[in-house]
Parts: sequence; C-alpha cells; structure tokens
Amino acid sequence: MANAATIKEHIEKLYCRYKKPVVILGHSKGGLDAAAALSIYWNKLGDKVVGLVLAQSPYAGNPIASDILRQGLLKHVNLKKEIMEIVMSGILNVSQINLNRSSFDQKEFGFNNSECMKLVNQGDLSAIEDLTYEKRREFLRSYPLPREIPVVSFHTETKINMSILTKFYEVANVKFSITAPAGVKSSSKISVPWPLSSMLAVMAALLKLRYGEKSDGLVTRKDAEAPGSVVVRPQRYLDHEWMVLPSLNEDRKEANNCQVIEALFTLLIEVALRKGFLVPAN
Repeated sequence: MANAATIKEHIEKLYCRYKKPVVILGHSKGGLDAAAALSIYWNKLGDKVVGLVLAQSPYAGNPIASDILRQGLLKHVNLKKEIMEIVMSGILNVSQINLNRSSFDQKEFGFNNSECMKLVNQGDLSAIEDLTYEKRREFLRSYPLPREIPVVSFHTETKINMSILTKFYEVANVKFSITAPAGVKSSSKISVPWPLSSMLAVMAALLKLRYGEKSDGLVTRKDAEAPGSVVVRPQRYLDHEWMVLPSLNEDRKEANNCQVIEALFTLLIEVALRKGFLVPAN
C-alpha cells in the first residue's frame, strides 16, 4: 500500500508538470506496485495515465513465495529468512542497479536515489507474503485493475543449462584464501558471491521440476499475464534480470532491453488508441 501511494504521488507530479498522461512500465514487483496504485487510486489517476506495461511481474502470485511461507513446509524462521534473502536479493539488487542507472532527472520529478533506495530496501517477510497466491487473490478481489485501462504483459523464459547449474555449484562452494593482515588469523577465507544469472538458472530448474512451469528464474510465465491484457511472449531465452541487466555478450542482431522497452511503450500506446482510451494528437 505504501509503495502504491508513493507511485500515485509521482504520477501526479509528472502530470502536473507536463500536462500529459503518463505511460508506466513496472518490472517484477514494481509492476505489482504500479498496478496497485492504479487500482486503488483510479478515481484520481484515470485521466493521468495512458496505460501500464507489466514486465516480468508475478501478477497472479509467486510459487516460491508461497513455498517459503507455507505452514509446515519450512518450520524454522531462520531458514525462512535465509531463503527469503536468496530470493529477494535478486529482486532488490536488480532494482538498485536499475535506479542507479536511471536516465531521467530524478530531482526534476521530485524524488532522489536515497528516497528510492528506502523503498527498495524494505524487503522482508511481509514483502514476500504479498507475493503469495493467497495474498494476491485477496488483494485482486478488493482492488482489481480497472477494465478500461490498457495493459500489456511481457514475460520470458530462461534456458535451463546444465553447464550453468554446474558452474553455480562450483562458485557457490569455492572459497579463496586471503593474506591476513596483522592481528588476523592467517586461515581467513572469503566466499565467492553467487552470480545472479546462475541463481536464476537454479530457480528456473526448481520451478520446472516442482511445478512443471516455465519461468524466467523467478516468475512463471502463466503468473505474469494480467487478465484482459495484450500479452507479449518473446521466443528468446531471457531471464529475470535481463530487462535491467542485459548480457554483455548479447547477439547484436537481436533487440536489446532498451529497444524492447521502447517497443512495449509503442505497443501500449497503440492499444490505448484502439480502445479509444487515448485521443490521437492532431
């Protein structure tokens, strides 16, 4: 609810400054927060928004979140927190990098990185609970997306590559010795951080084995489609981080993330025009 209120305020600031309706794209949980803002405050935002793009957002919920909090499945609170940190670190780290790479002037829009980071770093068990199927059904019954708003759902699938899984296992278990400074035991070791892409490959394998569902490593394809939306299902293998952290080894013949985002905005505007929600400029 707090995130939805914050997004509402930013939409109103943008509309007030430019006198034009706002086009919104929300990635991952950001899509849920944007949808919540439109659902809860539609009477105030209806004339200020062109539409919404949900990019790799778990609109229907997330099976990982449901598993973490399912009664009797994980009995120890510490274990829940450890798993939560693994899952949320992927979402929060991607969000942090995305904020730091923002191309717009945040001061001009009335907020800054420190304010954004407060929002991003609020990940806890309650944030995970909001992504469970039960909580999502409960929320959508109370606050469904307005039928008239143009919505585009974009979701992807990551490739489950055994070599990546093997590398993940190797990296996750290796430790390097370091030269100890004075006063520190010489046997000190540091662990190698897990690459996010490898972690997503492991999660994708888990979702496939446990539920038989294709996913981007965090969000299953079937959970990423909002009812009544125009759905974009690319044939390429793209994981959950690609939208904000594209690979340096991408095929230049394929559209990069910025080009895909631009295409999604263009599609959303076309949908809005066809639905008569947006009046074409003279």
